[in-house]
Amino acid sequence: MIFLGIETSCDETGASVVVGNDGQKRTRYTILSNIVSSQFIHSQYGGVIPELASRAHIQLIVPIVKTALEVAKINYADLDGIAVTYAPGLVGSLLVGLSFAKALSLSLQKPFIGVNHLEGHIFSLFLSYPDLETPFLALIISGGHTELVIIKDYCQYQVLGSTLDDACGEAFDKVARMLGLPYPGGAFVEKLAQNGKRSINFPVPHLPDYNFSFSGLKTAVLYYLKAEKNPVPENIAHSFQEVVFDFLLKKIQLAVDEYKINQIGVSGGVAVNKRLRDRFNEYSTEHNLKFYFPEVSMCTDNAAMIAAVGFERFIRFGPSPLSLAAESRVKL
Repeated sequence: MIFLGIETSCDETGASVVVGNDGQKRTRYTILSNIVSSQFIHSQYGGVIPELASRAHIQLIVPIVKTALEVAKINYADLDGIAVTYAPGLVGSLLVGLSFAKALSLSLQKPFIGVNHLEGHIFSLFLSYPDLETPFLALIISGGHTELVIIKDYCQYQVLGSTLDDACGEAFDKVARMLGLPYPGGAFVEKLAQNGKRSINFPVPHLPDYNFSFSGLKTAVLYYLKAEKNPVPENIAHSFQEVVFDFLLKKIQLAVDEYKINQIGVSGGVAVNKRLRDRFNEYSTEHNLKFYFPEVSMCTDNAAMIAAVGFERFIRFGPSPLSLAAESRVKL
């Protein structure tokens, strides 16, 4: 079956054509195209401007979908289903993709499937590791989300914890702004940290359960910058980054100890960070764990992961109602 995926939850306009084969124990996906256009206009503002994001999606959605079909060498009539992100995200941005997908579904008389963006990040692991067995732990770390989830099987999840305030990637962006770095800041903090050392004792956030909080750490960086006469940006970036990774590993270990699961998939934009991957792989060797990281192109927002979820949900639950609404916040 051939599915078109559409992703417009934030500031990336994505369209992808994916073929799913459910004839085996695990679905095999073939990505025929995966087109993503990022909106660089937001860099001058230090963050995503919702109104500008939705306007850009309106301009890009038709040519991006057209390009995805051309690269896949298929026509609209060849599609078996249309999957689109309906939540969570910026409502204005979601509405562009959702409205386009519904209109396409009606005009082509093809099934429409609404997809949770967080589930897409989980499926980026299945796209990169077709033989990944369940159950496993999934840590989703991006600019808008920080979630720790037990993946029991396709479309079966137990959410252990989520962020109570800033998301992991959001904390990186805000610290980057404090240090005078461009937006989005994650890659710039990582690069700056390469020339620094862990010389500052920023506090590791302390929560007794599986939830996350980054606001206190972000504030600690702000207070340090205000109090220090000669701050060294490289050391600040390095120390901040290491504390974030300490915190994430602490939560993972808590779940490993309780649920006896030693497979962990790490997805979302922050999973691109090479130092994070090195730290986690070092930790895995010391603690007999196995970490899985999607391909870099699958970590950031993309439509291939949305198409894959759409395929799985369609064969299990059928199409979504056309009355499905865009939602800024929704649980997995």
